[in-house]
Amino acid sequence: MNKSDLVQVVAGEAGLSKASAEKAVNAVFDGIADALGKGDRLSLVGFGTFSVADRAARVCRNPKTGEKINVAASKVPKFKPGKALKDKVA
Repeated sequence: MNKSDLVQVVAGEAGLSKASAEKAVNAVFDGIADALGKGDRLSLVGFGTFSVADRAARVCRNPKTGEKINVAASKVPKFKPGKALKDKVA
């Protein structure tokens, strides 16, 4: 499933036009991205929790040349699924 498929599902389930459903889906994604950009956690009960994790600096190896590469510390988005989502998938 891709974003346009998701828009179709939202339009069908909510009885919205495709344009309105696309605005709603974009608003949800923008809200999640904005919250994570501020370093906040976003919990959706039954679905899961979005958060930001710190990734430490590390030394990696280029698989092609074997040369060591220093990778800087960074922040990465993280998702932990909720129980209801896990149960639906299992």
